[in-house]
Amino acid sequence: MGRSSSCYFKGRLLKVYTKRVRLPNGFVADIDVVKHIGAVLVVPFLSKDKVVFIRQYRPVIKEYLYELPAGTLSKKESLVNCAQRELVEETGFSAKMIKHLGAIVPVPGYSTEKIEIFKAEKLTKVGRQSEKDEVIEVTVFTSAEVKKLFRLGQLVDAKTICALAKVGWL
Repeated sequence: MGRSSSCYFKGRLLKVYTKRVRLPNGFVADIDVVKHIGAVLVVPFLSKDKVVFIRQYRPVIKEYLYELPAGTLSKKESLVNCAQRELVEETGFSAKMIKHLGAIVPVPGYSTEKIEIFKAEKLTKVGRQSEKDEVIEVTVFTSAEVKKLFRLGQLVDAKTICALAKVGWL
C-alpha cells in the first residue's frame, strides 16, 4: 500500500499533515501529524544544589511558566551548539561542560518532536542575547525550592519536569 499524505499547514517551526499508515496489526489509519525539527533542553547547574531557571511568558496559554532553558534546533545545527546557544540566549550563561542525558518525546500521539536533554556545568556569566519574541526572567532555585514548586503545582512544564527527574531532582 502506498503512503499518502495531505499537508494542511507549513509554518516557520512545524508542518501539520494527515498521513495514511498501516499499523503493526494490519489496520490502515489516517493519522494527524505535527512534524517538528527537534529541540533541546538544558539543566544549567550553578553549583551542586543550584540550577538556573527561567520564568517565561507563554502567549498561547497566557501565563508565565517556570522552565529550564530550551529551544528549537536551527537547520543543520548540532545538538550541543543548540544547547549552548539557547543557554546564552535565555539565561546569559555559557557552559564549559555540557553532557547529553537522553531524550524525551513529549507528545508522540501526534508530533515527531524529540527533545534532547543536556546537563550544563561550570557556568560563566556572558550576558543574555534574548530574542524579541521571548519574555523571560532569570532565577536560581535550590533542589528544595524546586521540589516545593512542584508540590504546590507551580512547576507544570512537562519537559522541565522530565529533565529534573533525569538529574534526580524530582
